[in-house]
Amino acid sequence: MAQPDAMVDIRLFEDADWPEVWRIVAPVFRAGRTYAVATDISAQAARAMWVDTPTATYVVRDGEGQLVGTYFLQANKPGPGDHVANCGYIVDPEARGQGVATAMCRHSQERAVALGFRAMQYNLVVATNEQAVALWQREGFAIVGTLPGAFCDPDYGDVDAYVMFKTLV
Repeated sequence: MAQPDAMVDIRLFEDADWPEVWRIVAPVFRAGRTYAVATDISAQAARAMWVDTPTATYVVRDGEGQLVGTYFLQANKPGPGDHVANCGYIVDPEARGQGVATAMCRHSQERAVALGFRAMQYNLVVATNEQAVALWQREGFAIVGTLPGAFCDPDYGDVDAYVMFKTLV
């Protein structure tokens, strides 16, 4: 697995990546209301939500080629004139605390700017995850609101989520 602040390879999702991506996203999708409304979500339904709908989905591999994370980048709401990117991130539990989320955060901002987005919003940094909140704040994001009961954590039950926002240009 990747080491702290290790170099990772981030590239666009390819069809052959899906089995490994599903291994990472399945537990998150089935954990509660974050991405799914039912705990029996199928791989096909998850793929449609994670890969088919967003503007772009990326996979993150460590130096050994192991898939350690994935994220999507999409317009916050459809329609012309919308310039806010919305992101979803998942890091393999075995790679947490090793710089993968930081690499994805910085890469996603670069990609958002390249795609013409003027701002970025991330809705589901859960209140119980202080490290994630601190990461986004270090990257210049501000807490602009909360989503009450937006996430169901196995250890905490229903928890609020912070809405993080940053102007990119």
